[in-house]
Amino acid sequence: MNATEPRRRWWPRSVRARTALAAASTAAVILVGVGWWVHRDVYGQSTQIAEEQAQEQLWALVDQLNEGVVPVRRSTVPYEVVATGRRSAVAYGGGMGDFAPGTRHVLPAPSDAKESGVLTIRPIRIPMSRDHNPTDRYHMVGGTYLVMSADIGADELSSDKVAALGVAADAKLRAYVVVLPHTAESITRTTDLLLLRAGLVSLVLIAAVAYFAVRIALRPVEAIRVLTASVTASDPRERVTVPATGHEITALATTINTTLQRLDNAAAQQRRFVADAAHELRSPLTTLLASLEVALAYPERTDWPAAATTAARQTRRLQALAEDLLLLARLDTHTPMTGLDTVDLTALASRLTEQYPLTERPLTLTCDSTAPAHARGNPDEYERLLRNLIDNAARHAAHRIQITVRNQDAWVVLSVHDDGPGVPTEDAERVFERFVRLDDARSRDHGGTGLGLAIARDLAHRYRGTLTLTPRTLGACFQLRLPRAPAPAEE
Repeated sequence: MNATEPRRRWWPRSVRARTALAAASTAAVILVGVGWWVHRDVYGQSTQIAEEQAQEQLWALVDQLNEGVVPVRRSTVPYEVVATGRRSAVAYGGGMGDFAPGTRHVLPAPSDAKESGVLTIRPIRIPMSRDHNPTDRYHMVGGTYLVMSADIGADELSSDKVAALGVAADAKLRAYVVVLPHTAESITRTTDLLLLRAGLVSLVLIAAVAYFAVRIALRPVEAIRVLTASVTASDPRERVTVPATGHEITALATTINTTLQRLDNAAAQQRRFVADAAHELRSPLTTLLASLEVALAYPERTDWPAAATTAARQTRRLQALAEDLLLLARLDTHTPMTGLDTVDLTALASRLTEQYPLTERPLTLTCDSTAPAHARGNPDEYERLLRNLIDNAARHAAHRIQITVRNQDAWVVLSVHDDGPGVPTEDAERVFERFVRLDDARSRDHGGTGLGLAIARDLAHRYRGTLTLTPRTLGACFQLRLPRAPAPAEE
């Protein structure tokens, strides 16, 4: 079993449920942290209040002893007054009533003389008594508690006050008050329960709010999904509704509409390309078939060398068209380029200028270049690109074609300029479309297939370059820009 299978079983697939779970988990961590801080703060504040109450009780006991008054047993906090020379407590109250004061006191008597009226705080363990009552409201026995104490010297009191207290004239008295944590613990426990209930309710509310908020936010996305699912490659004309809210869903809908528009344009271009290719193939096939059928129908009157010449010419047209279509198909796949060479475009242009056949009419083909111009690429593809530009110029030039190659910063700029009629400004981009001919009046034999400039531009883009038609007062000038490469000796 895959290690991720158990996780997939409990982890929700819905975005709404995942968002709700994430929001609840985050809120739970925050609430636990806040609850722990509140717990500690409430406990600390409650303990401080208990200590303040115990201290007030202690000073009240001291005041009563200084007045010679024996404190009453009823008290909000446990206390005990002990003295040297006595086995029983002078006075006690609160939770100390479960012990037998007639036999001994619970807390230790003062063994050393300390300054009277000095507050002392220390932890003391209260021992277990024999007649311990487990239902004692404080359950103090057998535990260690924080105890506040203050000493009083009997020699500082008058004889009648000493007699009223029942201690010796030289005795030392010590008043104890026990700081009980029960109140602080009770308040803290109550607060914890309230926080727990509030936290659970908050988690449920946060998860519910997150779930329904995401559900409402994803409604446009669901609508986009439903509509996009109905789009097919053959008919991508559907468009999603763009919300007017201006948030991320608007950007998503706009992007999807843009993508659908590109698909629509690509489908239309593909249909147009297929139709144009079929039309281009039908013309030479029709000519070839008609020539052969006539020759077969009248074999004795057929000029067989002329018929063979016509068939060969149409076959060459079909071969050239098929090669162009295959090259365009390969360029459209955007296959990665490997094994690129460094090509000297100046040398390539010079060689093509010398070898180009100009037999149909007198044309002057010159190459103007001053230095080597290197670019990375496939030599055959660069030759095909430049030959297509020269073929296009040769079909339109009146007398002269000029090729210029120069280095310009990080680019190699190659221009092919003819002195023909030129290209109208509105058709400057249209000439690069596939199967486009601006000279429809010409025969297809002289006008080409309409793929040469399209192939040239695709090859330029393949090597991160550009091919544009630059404005000229006379004729047409096609400018090729390619990234400049270092010479082979410099690599």
